[in-house]
Amino acid sequence: MTEIDVQHQINAVRRTVGTRTIEAGEAHVVTISQVYDTDHADLWDAVTTIERIPRWLMPITGELRVGGSYQLQGNAGGTVLTCDPPRNFTATWEYGGSVSWIDVTVAAEGDERARLEIEHIAVVGDDMALQFGPGAVGIGWDSMVLGLALHLATGEAIDPGFGEQWVTTEEGRRFLALSNERWYEANVAAGADPAEARAAADRCLAAYYGE
Repeated sequence: MTEIDVQHQINAVRRTVGTRTIEAGEAHVVTISQVYDTDHADLWDAVTTIERIPRWLMPITGELRVGGSYQLQGNAGGTVLTCDPPRNFTATWEYGGSVSWIDVTVAAEGDERARLEIEHIAVVGDDMALQFGPGAVGIGWDSMVLGLALHLATGEAIDPGFGEQWVTTEEGRRFLALSNERWYEANVAAGADPAEARAAADRCLAAYYGE
């Protein structure tokens, strides 16, 4: 099984929670970012090439162009809204009957290093956010940027079934718990009531544990 340094990965990720006004109204913004030991061009290729995305995320179908639609197997689908290569793209994120948006940016960070930043934007009042807090999407993104870290570190494809198996292990459950705690902290730092944020985080982790 692939070796994963859980604490290192948790600490390598920057997480923030905020708000933004969009056309649909006031929105929550969950932002996650990580710096990788690869260059700007390679990181952009990893997150935008339909043949490469399955090597770290999951199988994907569709046309990754402005106006094109995509579908991640067993997960979200949507439409590509904008693309400014090799820096940024935006898309809808449609899952479980709800629509949110992602804003993805790739930026150089010195020699042979690049940062990926993902903003997940959902209208205030979104049922998932109300019940589970930012960890509802944040823990999922933590898992995705971990998969990307493993792919970029080894150059190899990650077995799609690996993540599902790994999160049931002791280390996998610790990763989920630590991610959940960091999202709770980000939520409180953004002004959420600590008691309400804790209750939402507890519900979120229980859901990820399948309890």
